[in-house]
Amino acid sequence: MRLVLAEKPSLARAIADVLPGPKVRREGHIVCGANDVVAWCAGHILELAPPDAYDPAYKSWRLDHLPIVPRAWRLDPSAPDLLKNIKRLLPGAARVVHAGDPDREGQLLVDEVLEFLGYRGPVDRLLVSDLNPAAVQRALSEMQPNGRYRGLYEAGLARQRADWLYGINLTRLYTLLGRAGGYDGVLSVGRVQTPVLGLVVRRDREIDAFQPRAYYRVRAGVRCAAGSFAATWLAPEPAGPEIDDAGRLVSVERATEIRRVAEGRPAVVVGSSRERKTEAPPHLYSLSDLQIDAGRRFGLSPKQTLNAAQALYETRRLVTYPRSDCSYLPEAHHAQAGVVLAALSANLPSLAPQVGAADSSRRSRAWNDKKITAHHALVPTVVRAPVAGLPVGERQVYELIARRYLAQFLPAFEFDETRIELEAGGERFRAAGRETIADGWTSVGRPLPAEAEKDDDDADGDDTQALPLLREGTGATIERVSILHRQTMPPRRFTEATLIQAMTGIARFVADPAIKKVLRETDGLGTPATQAQIIETLFERQFIERRGRQLVSTNVGRALIDALPDAATRPDMTALWEAAMRNIADGRAPLDTFLRLVTDQLRKLVAAGRAHGRLRVVPRPMQGGADRVRRGGRRVTKASASGR
Repeated sequence: MRLVLAEKPSLARAIADVLPGPKVRREGHIVCGANDVVAWCAGHILELAPPDAYDPAYKSWRLDHLPIVPRAWRLDPSAPDLLKNIKRLLPGAARVVHAGDPDREGQLLVDEVLEFLGYRGPVDRLLVSDLNPAAVQRALSEMQPNGRYRGLYEAGLARQRADWLYGINLTRLYTLLGRAGGYDGVLSVGRVQTPVLGLVVRRDREIDAFQPRAYYRVRAGVRCAAGSFAATWLAPEPAGPEIDDAGRLVSVERATEIRRVAEGRPAVVVGSSRERKTEAPPHLYSLSDLQIDAGRRFGLSPKQTLNAAQALYETRRLVTYPRSDCSYLPEAHHAQAGVVLAALSANLPSLAPQVGAADSSRRSRAWNDKKITAHHALVPTVVRAPVAGLPVGERQVYELIARRYLAQFLPAFEFDETRIELEAGGERFRAAGRETIADGWTSVGRPLPAEAEKDDDDADGDDTQALPLLREGTGATIERVSILHRQTMPPRRFTEATLIQAMTGIARFVADPAIKKVLRETDGLGTPATQAQIIETLFERQFIERRGRQLVSTNVGRALIDALPDAATRPDMTALWEAAMRNIADGRAPLDTFLRLVTDQLRKLVAAGRAHGRLRVVPRPMQGGADRVRRGGRRVTKASASGR
C-alpha cells in the first residue's frame, strides 16, 4: 500500500480525485483502488509540549526557573483521532507520500508526524500548489525523494522551537515582574505580537508628542480662451528658507507676496502635455489584501473577514482556500474562467451586465505559474449558489472576491492625464487634470487609494478636473489667488486594516537596509493565517483597545513595551531569524547552532528583565473567554503563551 499524508482534508480530496478508483471514504482517510490510501492532518496535529511536561515543578511560574530550555523536545497530540488513524495505517504502508504544503510549515507538519510515529520507510515528496486536477496529476508524476527537503524541515523546527523558547520564557518573566508590581494579568511576549504592539505604542506616542506647524498653499483661478481651471503655486528650485523639508510653504509673508504679484496679472503657458494612459486591473486577493479592503470598506475586523472567507470556503464552497499570501493563479486555472464567470452571474445577479461584457479569453497578469507560493490567490469557485441570503459579512466578502476576479476579464481603464504650467508675475503655477476615456474594469469597482500616514492636505484637490490642451506661449489671466491656511497633522492612529497593512509591509518601519531587504522578501510580521489572531491576542491581553475604528495602546501595553529591551519590540529580530532559517533550509547552517544562539540571546533578555525589576502597571480586570486556561495561577491564552 502507498499512504499519502495530506496537510488538510481539501488537499486529500483533490489528490484522491485523480487516483485510480474505486473510492471508499472512511473515517480520516479515503481508500483509492487497490494500492492507495489518502489520509490527512488538519494543519499541525502535534504541538510542542508545555513546560510542565519536562518538569512538574514548571506548573508554577517562578523566576528561578528561567530560562526553561528543554534538552530533548517533546510533542503532544492536538488532534488525537487523526494521529491514531495515521498510526493505524502506517504499518501497512510500503511507502509514504508527504503531501504537506510546499513551504516550511507544510514540510514540518507531516515530517513531525512521521518522526513522532517512528516511521522509517521510504518517503516521496508531493508538491501541490494548485488543486486543479490536471495540476495535481502532474505533481504526482514529478515526485521527489523527501530527503531532499530535510533542510526545510529543520528550518521549520528552528522556527517552532525558537518561538516556544522566546514566548514561554519572556511571557513568564514579564508576567512575574508585573505580578510583583501588583498587576494581576498575563503580560505575554512573542516574536511577532510584541513588535506589532510596539508599532501601535510608538505611533500613539508620536501622536501624543506631535506639535502642529502652520503652512500655506497658494491656489490660482486661471482663465483662458479655452476655459477656466485651478492651478497651484510651484516652489522654485532650489527652494529657499520659506520651504520646509517636506516641500511646504511655511512663510505667510511669501504667500502674500505671491498673491500680490500674480493676482489679476496676465499669465503665459510655459509647459503643456497630455498623455493617454491605461491601467490594468488590480492583483487578485491574498488574505491580507482582502482583510485590508474589507476593513476599510465595511469595517470588518481581520478576524471577521477570515471567518467569513473560511465559511465561504468550507461550508459554502464558494471560494478557494482563504489563508493564502499569494495574489496570482496557476495558468491552468484560466481554462475555468467561463464557468466561474457564469457562476458569478448566477450568484450575484447585479453583476450580470458586467459579466456579459467580460471576455473569458482575456488573460491578465494574474495567471503566472512562477508567482505561485504554497497556495494561489483567493478567487470564486464554479459553485452556483445565490448569496443574497448569506450573512452580511459573508456576502460582502464574497462580492469583493467576485468583483476582483471579474475585473481580470474586462478591458483596461483608460484616461487622459493633462498637465499645464504657467508663469505670472515671475511665479510658476501648475494644473493637473484627468479625464476618463473608458471605464473598463473600474465598472466593477476601483480599489480604495492607500490610506495616507497623515491627514495633511497636500494634494492639489483638482486632479480630476478637465483641462484644455494648451500650446506653449498661450496667454491666460490669473483671476484670483487664494492663500489656504493649513496645519501639519499627526500620523493617523492604526485601524485593524492599516495594522494588517503595516504588518505585511513591515520593511518600511525598519532603517537597516539588510534587514529591510529580508523583510521585503518574506511575509513581514506574521503570516496571513496568523495576523488576525495576533491582533486578537493584543485585545485579549488588553494591550490595545478600540476607539471607534481606531486602535489605541493601553497603559498596560505601553508599560510592557517600556520594560522590554528595544530589540524585543521591533521587527529586526524576525528578519535576523528569517535569514538564519533560510540558511538552515539551504543546508548552509545547522539547526543546533541557531538554537544555541537563540538560547544565548534568551539568557541575556532574561537577565535584562530581572535587572529591570518589578513593573508598575495599573491593574486592569481580565475578560473571560472560552480559550483561556490557567497556568501558574494566571489565565493564559494557549495561542500566545508559547507562540509568536
